[in-house]
Amino acid sequence: MNLIDSHAHIYSEEFVNDRDEAVERALAEGVSKIYMPNIDHTTIDVMLETEHKHPEQCIPMMGLHPCYVTKDFERELYLVEEWLGKRKFSAIGECGIDLYWDKTFFPQQQEALKVQLDLAKKYKLPIVLHTRDSFEETYELVAAAQDGTLRGIFHCFSGTPEQAQKVKELDFLIGIGGVATFKNGGLDKVLPHVALDQIVLETDCPYLAPVPYRGKRNEPVYLPLIAKRVAELSGKTLQEVAEITTQNALNLFKL
Repeated sequence: MNLIDSHAHIYSEEFVNDRDEAVERALAEGVSKIYMPNIDHTTIDVMLETEHKHPEQCIPMMGLHPCYVTKDFERELYLVEEWLGKRKFSAIGECGIDLYWDKTFFPQQQEALKVQLDLAKKYKLPIVLHTRDSFEETYELVAAAQDGTLRGIFHCFSGTPEQAQKVKELDFLIGIGGVATFKNGGLDKVLPHVALDQIVLETDCPYLAPVPYRGKRNEPVYLPLIAKRVAELSGKTLQEVAEITTQNALNLFKL
């Protein structure tokens, strides 16, 4: 079985003592690629160092996370574009809007997302979207920017079947992670109505570990547990889930 973790912060400090081992554990369970979303300027060096150590498995994105958008966000975005001009990245991300923790910089988050949508078009890259408590706000900006060339992922999707359909109409994918295994995660009411060709798998490690590891550090080795739950909810075989979601990710990231 070949799986792709389309969203993992494997470079984060939670893996400082066993990052290499975590990558090896994932490989042993069939997770062949780990896509790494950037956070801000403080995470770039360690993310690229992780890629350097595992160039075939750990693949970086470049972007500014909405939770790290502050009054000086323009400076961060200048750095993002500077890096995009220096070397190849797999995607713009993660970016978007987060209204869960703090709404103080909501206007700045909107502006930062608009800029990164433009960067995705300019560099012909997919974009990976963070939409915590902000699906409609994020969707509105992406829909306005969609000119037929934008593609990407609504990461950590936890919306409704209707919202999943809106994502599909944008020609975007939904990222499904550990929440699918949660008793009250809500995806049991969504995934039976979503075709596999609209889904990519993700862990979002070190966050949102699937059952039975909920509350503990998440890591890419747990991706098969998410794939198994998607298979149960979609009425497909585990092999079908693995093959289709892997191909979806490969198509999106143009490997």
